[in-house]
Amino acid sequence: MKYVEVILPLPLEGTFTYAAGDELSSKVKPGARLLVPLGKSKRYIGVAVSMTDVKPDFDVKEIVAVLDDKPVVLPNQLKLWQWISNYYLSPLGDILKAALPSGLKTQDSYKPKTEQYVGLTEPYRNEQALHIAINTLSRATKQQKAFIDFLAMSHWDSLSGTTNTEDIAEITKEELMNFSHCNAPSIKNLIERKILYAYEKEVGRLNNGGESRFENIKQLNKFQAKAFDEINSQFEEKKVVLLHGVTSSGKTEIYIHLIKKALEEHKQVLYLLPEIALTVQIMERLKRVFGDRLGIYHSKYSDAERVEIWNKQLSDSHYDVILGARSAVFLPFTNLGLVIIDEEHETSFKQQDPAPRYHARSAAIVLAGMYGAKTLLGTATPSMESYYNAQQGKYGLVELKKRFAGIELPEIRVVDLKDLQHRKMMQGPFSPQMLAAINDALQNDKQVILFQNRRGFAPMIECRECGWVPKCSNCDVSLTYHKNLNQLTCHYCGFTYTVPKVCPNCGSEKINGRGYGTEKIEERICDIFPDARVARMDLDTTRTRNAYERIITDFSAGKTNILIGTQMISKGLDFDNVSVVGILNADSMLNYPDFRAYEHAFMMMSQVSGRAGRKGERGLVMLQTKSVDLPVISQVVNHDFKNFQKDLLDERAVFHYPPFYHLVYVFLKHSKNEVVESAGLEMGGRLKQYLGDRILGPDKPAVARVKAMNIRKIVIKLENGINQKQVRDVLHYVQKQIMQDKHYAALHIYYDVDPL
Repeated sequence: MKYVEVILPLPLEGTFTYAAGDELSSKVKPGARLLVPLGKSKRYIGVAVSMTDVKPDFDVKEIVAVLDDKPVVLPNQLKLWQWISNYYLSPLGDILKAALPSGLKTQDSYKPKTEQYVGLTEPYRNEQALHIAINTLSRATKQQKAFIDFLAMSHWDSLSGTTNTEDIAEITKEELMNFSHCNAPSIKNLIERKILYAYEKEVGRLNNGGESRFENIKQLNKFQAKAFDEINSQFEEKKVVLLHGVTSSGKTEIYIHLIKKALEEHKQVLYLLPEIALTVQIMERLKRVFGDRLGIYHSKYSDAERVEIWNKQLSDSHYDVILGARSAVFLPFTNLGLVIIDEEHETSFKQQDPAPRYHARSAAIVLAGMYGAKTLLGTATPSMESYYNAQQGKYGLVELKKRFAGIELPEIRVVDLKDLQHRKMMQGPFSPQMLAAINDALQNDKQVILFQNRRGFAPMIECRECGWVPKCSNCDVSLTYHKNLNQLTCHYCGFTYTVPKVCPNCGSEKINGRGYGTEKIEERICDIFPDARVARMDLDTTRTRNAYERIITDFSAGKTNILIGTQMISKGLDFDNVSVVGILNADSMLNYPDFRAYEHAFMMMSQVSGRAGRKGERGLVMLQTKSVDLPVISQVVNHDFKNFQKDLLDERAVFHYPPFYHLVYVFLKHSKNEVVESAGLEMGGRLKQYLGDRILGPDKPAVARVKAMNIRKIVIKLENGINQKQVRDVLHYVQKQIMQDKHYAALHIYYDVDPL
């Protein structure tokens, strides 16, 4: 009889011990999946970690079945899971749930992910019928516009009703709504009229990009070549190198040359990006060079496809290059030689909810270390931690200060909103200077990007008579109004509400939106520039897998003139014809109550500014703010990262913040406010006994109630060099003491290590 330690997909500490009889014990291998019982009737699929002959001193149940002949999780993956569990104070079961695709966590055959598409019905697939349909819709203008836009998107309008359907593009319902700025009822009516029909389709296919073509790699200019040589030279001494290159300096081309070098050494490469949107452009560039040696892995892929990629990585015909978002760090690698973390400063690399709350940059560096691989961090605006590590000699540092082809960094003009609002010169969220710059760009056949870091139509609605603001019944936040869907949404729990016709507080009908989200910006721009083709890129318009690709491809091809978006448009996208970038409200970033607010604001403004003037003439950035005198504004205008970084580090050292201290946030949640209040006070008091004045709180966070759970937060500031294992032991010990109290049976305690 053998005894096996098993990780189960449950948020519980440690592993579970099971017995393996003589028949099964020979089949069990570390990393293989096992079907095991738990409790009276439940069964789970877990992953075997280790085996022993030593019988434990408690009763154990037997394994039901061994599901794999070979391990599906490799030894270095298990090591990485253990490191994440230890460092981020997260149960192994949560890491298993995050790491494995759903299809590997269930016995049932996984259901492929589908999206709803719309197509043209058979009777209307000729020119005469199309004209009849358009005329029939003359009184239903919204339906008519949606139908005409559908014909344009799907290319039916260019085929003159012929039966050759090879060039017809398939369109999702959501893409049509976003492109046409119409709502769901308009599409529904077209389907009920039997002009369009709806159908479900599985999404996701593995890359079959053909053979690799290294001859498609572009030659590096002298600045890129110098940086490439410096990186390779520093890799001989340092395992991690930071490439600090200004926007549009050609960092991606350097990455491609480094990947080629790794492949020639018969090594695998992991290329991490912060946002799925970025994979669209970079995927095409990498495909042209590396063909079917390139694999893509991120959350927009169907589960079936992610299982296929996982299994392919375990096979002898694995992908040599994996391009993906943060979850790609969990894929199996057999011979990893190079890890590239592009836009390393991005907060998207940090998982927030659900657990595990890991940082993909840190996890990838640790993973690379396990294989003896090199790690390159690339960015135009390094995180304070990475830049400090480079200054201290822990990382190598290579700087690339010239834009590709000698193009100047964009001119940044600051617009004083306070003065213009006082003189009543603003047109909604737009200054006269902003509108003039947009108009000039459109007149010169140039494109415009407008950045507003708030999605939805309005951040909130309020009654003009009594000031009533609708709030979520489950969370301590106001609701965001989404006009296209005609509903109020909580961006914390996702709950939706009907827009009230009258104020429930005073009965007034004067209920209006307050503030501007991307949806409202889009509407105002369409009103001011009716001839412009406008697109919006935010979480609401990119829910389907193809949406990112269509929005970016259309903008790259010049099919849209103005792109409006949230922070996802600031992240490394490369457009040739953008001459103007508008930052509509810098204050919403600067006034955020967080010690990283200025760091994130500087990075976001610098990155979005870098989208202007990437090819040809110098770009223009219009930066609207009420805080024109803040040093950070002049530092953004002057592209002065060095002084910004020096000022920020001086401040961080004084107030005991990263990179000089590590932060750990302890969160306590309970449905009853009085219970979480007393638990917070008790836990804070106990922690202070061991860790002294390193403990701050408990306190209420900015949003103290989410999904009907009341929250308290304790902040721990740990100086560099402290024994982190001892700190972890203290936290686990105090948590165990707290949870022994029956009053706290339903209390949930979790940790956020190195929060962003």
